[in-house]
Amino acid sequence: MNLFSPHVSIFFWVYCFTPMVFSINLVDKFALIALKAHITYDPQGILATNWSTKTPHCSWYGISCDAPQQRVSAINLSNMGLEGTIAPQIGNLSLLVSLDLSNNYFHATLPKDIGKWKALQQLNLLNNKLVGSIPEGICNLSKLEEIYLGNNQLMGEIPKKMGLLLNLKVLSFPVNKLTGSIPATIFNISSLLNISLSNNSLSGSLPMDMCYVNSKLKELKLSSNHLSGNIPTSLSQCKKLQVISLFHNDFTGSIPSGIGNLGDLQNLSLTFNSLTGEIPQSLFNISSLRFLGLAANNLEGEIPSSFSHCPELRGISLSFNQLTGGIPQAIGSISNLEELYLGYNKFTGGIPKEIGNLVQLQILSLPNNGLTGGIPKEIGNLSNLNILSLASNRISGHVPAEIFMNMSSLQEIDFTDNSLSGSLPMDICKHLPDLQGLYLSQNHLSGQLPTTLVLCGELLSLSLSINRFTGSIPREIGNLSKLENIDLRDNGLIGSIPISFGNLKALKLLMLSRNNLTGTVPEAIFNISKLQGLELVQNHLSGNLPSSIGTWLQDLEALFIESNEFSGTIPLSISNMSKLIKLDISSNSFVGNVPKDLGNLRKLEVLDIAFNQLNDEHLASEVGFLTSLTNCKSLRILWVGYNPLKSTLPNSVGNLPSTLEAFTASGFQLKGNIPTGIGNLTNLIQLDLGANDLTGSIPSAMGRLQKLQVLDIAGNAIQGFIPNDLCHLKNLGYLILNSNKLYGSIPSCFEDLTMLRSLNLGSNALAFNIPSALWSLKGLLVLNLSSNFLTGNLPPEVGNMKSIIVLDLSKNLLSGYIPRTMGELQNLAMLSLSHNRLQGPIPVEFAHLLSLESLDLSQNNLSGIIPKSLEALIYLRYLNVSFNKLRGEIPNGVPFSNFTAESFIFNEALCGAPHFQVIACHKNTPSRAWKTKAFILIYILLPITLIVTLVAFIVLWMRKRENLEVQALIESWLPGTHGRISYQQLLYATNHFGEQNLIGKGSLSMVYKGVLSNDIIVAVKVFNLDFQGALRSFDSESQVMQRIRHRNLVRIITCCSNLDFKALVSNICLMGVSTDGCILTTIFWILSKD
Repeated sequence: MNLFSPHVSIFFWVYCFTPMVFSINLVDKFALIALKAHITYDPQGILATNWSTKTPHCSWYGISCDAPQQRVSAINLSNMGLEGTIAPQIGNLSLLVSLDLSNNYFHATLPKDIGKWKALQQLNLLNNKLVGSIPEGICNLSKLEEIYLGNNQLMGEIPKKMGLLLNLKVLSFPVNKLTGSIPATIFNISSLLNISLSNNSLSGSLPMDMCYVNSKLKELKLSSNHLSGNIPTSLSQCKKLQVISLFHNDFTGSIPSGIGNLGDLQNLSLTFNSLTGEIPQSLFNISSLRFLGLAANNLEGEIPSSFSHCPELRGISLSFNQLTGGIPQAIGSISNLEELYLGYNKFTGGIPKEIGNLVQLQILSLPNNGLTGGIPKEIGNLSNLNILSLASNRISGHVPAEIFMNMSSLQEIDFTDNSLSGSLPMDICKHLPDLQGLYLSQNHLSGQLPTTLVLCGELLSLSLSINRFTGSIPREIGNLSKLENIDLRDNGLIGSIPISFGNLKALKLLMLSRNNLTGTVPEAIFNISKLQGLELVQNHLSGNLPSSIGTWLQDLEALFIESNEFSGTIPLSISNMSKLIKLDISSNSFVGNVPKDLGNLRKLEVLDIAFNQLNDEHLASEVGFLTSLTNCKSLRILWVGYNPLKSTLPNSVGNLPSTLEAFTASGFQLKGNIPTGIGNLTNLIQLDLGANDLTGSIPSAMGRLQKLQVLDIAGNAIQGFIPNDLCHLKNLGYLILNSNKLYGSIPSCFEDLTMLRSLNLGSNALAFNIPSALWSLKGLLVLNLSSNFLTGNLPPEVGNMKSIIVLDLSKNLLSGYIPRTMGELQNLAMLSLSHNRLQGPIPVEFAHLLSLESLDLSQNNLSGIIPKSLEALIYLRYLNVSFNKLRGEIPNGVPFSNFTAESFIFNEALCGAPHFQVIACHKNTPSRAWKTKAFILIYILLPITLIVTLVAFIVLWMRKRENLEVQALIESWLPGTHGRISYQQLLYATNHFGEQNLIGKGSLSMVYKGVLSNDIIVAVKVFNLDFQGALRSFDSESQVMQRIRHRNLVRIITCCSNLDFKALVSNICLMGVSTDGCILTTIFWILSKD
């Protein structure tokens, strides 16, 4: 036999190589079996039945093999809903050319042995749940042409050696979590046609030479990343580019004009960047351009008018820029345009009638510009229009009825916030069968609502609020069965809510606030189970809320019915509205208990029940329903004031949710102390406990409310000092403590409250000097320290409060001169210094207070003239300088011509116009004037002066004699160890002679219990000098108590005596002792001489 014959050769090949091929085929089969084993879920069961070890693996579903060697060349298991991981053994498929596992649920990481697929050309793992980073081994697949890893959860950076894939045509990694920069080497792959890396977290800039090597690139999709820097000008070198998508990045600079040279470009999207400059004219030279998206940048200038060069344009989006000028008329030449977005710019002028030529237009969006004029009737030619939005412009005139006659495809009309007037076309819905949204709010539309609205059978939203519609609400609206939203707020609608509204079972939002609606709310409305918001504010609606309201309205999120005439009790079922977020029933006439189960409203954020007649079932002690609100973990606003609860605030108020930002309980008839637990509400921004009957002191725990901006506890009976802890409230803007019984000094640490805008401490018993630090609050707008006992002079630093608008220091004991620096308070509108002891002249600098509207300097000791320069205060509406020592001529210019005599009464020697009821100011010649003055002086004033002086001398002598006698008597029996006591000391000792300190009273006097500064308890007998005989009684009693000594008689220890006030101070017996006669003696002393 010839060893080299053909038969021998075939035998040798079969004998030697068949085992090798068989062995390699087993490797492929075992790799596929491993892949099947790693698949944990096969919803169609294909692999379980088809991938059988009893059949050749090349016949399995999704498997392709090469013909000669029966090696696996392709795997396609896409769109099968498989779950599992990619088996690492799959890396043994060394001749694999294509792997497609897209649109499944493979998870975990990519196999590390992925680099073994030397023959791989296509890798598609799109839309799975793969995690981890992209393996470096993928860069070894030198024959790879297409790689799709999008819609996974891959993270980390793109391998920098990706540029070694010199045959790559498609690189697609969108919708992952990739970070870092895009490797510059990628742009050196000359074969690359498509780059898609959108929706990642890539950063850095694009290489400026990105297109110098690759001229074949057709699609560049890098949107929704964090890329920055300028858009490379080299993009113009990528001549084949059809898609540039860079939207939603941080690109800056201008748009490269060279992009206009890309003759094949179809889609240019640069929206949501920070691009500046003008829109390049060259962009409108691209004849193939179909979509231009430049919205949400900072582009300015006008729109180029060369639209005729872009006949293929389908969409233009330029919204949210700073574009100006008019909308070019040439826009009407883009005959194929389907979508036009020009909103949120600064376009002016009218809407060009040429827009009516765009017969293919489906969306016309021009909102938030400065467009004027009317709505052109040519818009009626847009028969394919679906959306027409002209909102927030200055469009005026009527709504033309004819524009709707040929627009049967229209689904949304939005003319909100314009100046449209007239009535709605009566047949507006006749030709709009597909209309879903009609938005005409914030115009000047009037007349009655058309009953033909019922013809818009597909209507979902009807918004006609803030207009001037009158008449009743058409009952026909209740037949629009698909209606979800009705907004008729702020009109002049009358009558009742149509009963037919109860038929709107799809209704989610009903807003009828601020009309003149009357009657009751149809009960069927409270049965609309899909209702999410009900707003009926400020009408005249009455009746009760149905008891089943919480049973049907399970989806209700907001209930606003304040400022109506609702009555009855709050239904207990309201606590079943588990989705309720906002509840406002204030300013009605609800009575009865506040439901204690309001705490079941776990999502509640706003609760307002103020201004009703509600009480609480725990009336005998504390406000009980507040305790249940501790379960409302999202509660932000709680307004419960002006209800007659007459209870105390429990200390558990500090357990209210930490989310609480506003708590208002003013006019709540609260008693007792402010609980210290309130300091736990550390997120409070507003706290209002004013107009109650609270007592005690301000708790120092309030100093923990670091976020507090408004604190109002005015109109109570709070006593004690103002705690320095309030100075910790660095965000405090409004501090209102007036009309209480606070005493002591104003804390000097108030200078730390730099955010303070309004400080009201009026009507208290504060004393001592105003701290100089207070004048350093340069941001203060309102300062009211009136009706206290503040003393001292006003310093020049008052002029530091440059922002002050209202300054009221009246009814104090201030003295000295008015500082001239007050004239620097340019914003001052109201100034009151009345009822003090100020002296000296009115500063001429007051003429600089050009914003002043009210000036009250009455009841002081001011002297000199009224400065004529005050005529410059043209806004002055009120002036009072009465009860001073002013002289000279009253200015007669503006604004003095508007004032009356009451502004100037009881001064020394004012003269002026007759209507001021003062003497005329004579302007005689010097000689005649001298003679006149001499005559008046000698023959009139001198005798009068002598008479007045004589009478005054006699009166003062008698008064002095009387006082001296009394004083002598008093001093004869007052012990030497006790000095005279002042009126101010007695005021503090007796809590301002409060009723709680009153022991008893007679016809001529009253006796108060007091505690002196040395803690001695005394009785103070105050004589009422308005009654005849009181002064004599004071005199007689002083003599009697001087002579009598008895173990059961109280002892006089001191007195307080001046022209206007008389009081005797004695020891007081303990009221618990009754055996020694002290009580009887005290009563006798009260009644003695009365």
